Amino acid sequence: MWTPVCKYAELEPGRGVAALVGDEAVALFRLGDGSLYAVGNTDPFCGASVISRGITGMRGDGTATVASPMYKDVFDLATGVALEAPDVRLPVFAVRRHRGVVWVAPDVTSGTAADAELLTEPTPAA
Repeated sequence: MWTPVCKYAELEPGRGVAALVGDEAVALFRLGDGSLYAVGNTDPFCGASVISRGITGMRGDGTATVASPMYKDVFDLATGVALEAPDVRLPVFAVRRHRGVVWVAPDVTSGTAADAELLTEPTPAA
């Protein structure tokens, strides 16, 4: 089930926001190129709900990342995998933009959202 979270125009590029989708804490990011990502907001290394306050970046190979503000662990925004500890990951949620509103669906990495659509390509400004 898709949940409306906020207006696309309200998301500041490069900054995250926290949202509650169902009973899941989600960190939602709009990057400078307009792409959207949604991952779990809880840092798996310390248990704090801080990922939405992390620093976003881009690796040389084009991998969009977020660094946790706690211990600076870096996660791939598309897969949720911790780059220095590949056995640790954040949940990844489907995200889409429709009529200027950002929608988030359940954790697609759990296999429960077969119809989920990931929007990780740049989108035109709203």
